[in-house]
Amino acid sequence: MGIYKVGENKMAAIAPLFAGWEESLIWSCLQGYMGEAWADSEENPQAARIMLADFCYFAGKANRGLVAEEIKTHTRKFVIMVPPLDARGEAWAKEIEAVYGECCKRVERYAIKKEPGIFDREKLTRLAGSLDAEFEVKLIDEGIFKQTREQDWAKDFTSQYVDFKEYHKRGLGVAVVRQGELVAGASSYTVYRGGIEVEIGAKEGYRRRGLASACGAKLILECMDRGLYPCWDAQNKWSVALAEKLGYHFDRAYPAYEVYV
Repeated sequence: MGIYKVGENKMAAIAPLFAGWEESLIWSCLQGYMGEAWADSEENPQAARIMLADFCYFAGKANRGLVAEEIKTHTRKFVIMVPPLDARGEAWAKEIEAVYGECCKRVERYAIKKEPGIFDREKLTRLAGSLDAEFEVKLIDEGIFKQTREQDWAKDFTSQYVDFKEYHKRGLGVAVVRQGELVAGASSYTVYRGGIEVEIGAKEGYRRRGLASACGAKLILECMDRGLYPCWDAQNKWSVALAEKLGYHFDRAYPAYEVYV
């Protein structure tokens, strides 16, 4: 049985396999906004894979072909593979380990609840305006967009957009600037219908100074004003703590694999 790329007009065929996933990157692909998908059948898929940015999600019956085929043909050298959270997850995990061996590492990531309407506007406004006068909090413009392309720590703020024109049309981001230099930011890593996935960080030397809190708060406020929901998925417990500071609530830990291909 072969592996088939799923066309944008065929996403409905694999959507049931991903039912129950509370993951905006999956929604983004299924809705035709970003990402690509593959399945084990064009007409009656029993297994599927979605790839978007650095992430790869599996669903349905474990399938080694979907784990192995075409992944290495992408220019990316690093992929975060996420098995389904249901009973089939461990079967997918075993396939990932069998295919990639020492090139993969099982890690724990942290899901954050998606709860529209929970944010405290007054608190967020206070956080967004809490920085010293040397720092300016502003929306990502073309000049800041260019800076994100030039610095590794900031590249994922805009890496999923071809150029500033596309980012301005589809994305949204907030930067903290000091003397014209980008030192922290919060941006739409990806987008889906009705929301974004938040990417947040600060430049080394400017961390743990409240900059991420300020730009994260400002981004959430911008989303509230635009009728968007800012989804958050945490790589580590620091990210969980920052999310909770901004008003989110922790959901659960889940397994993933960091794969170097």
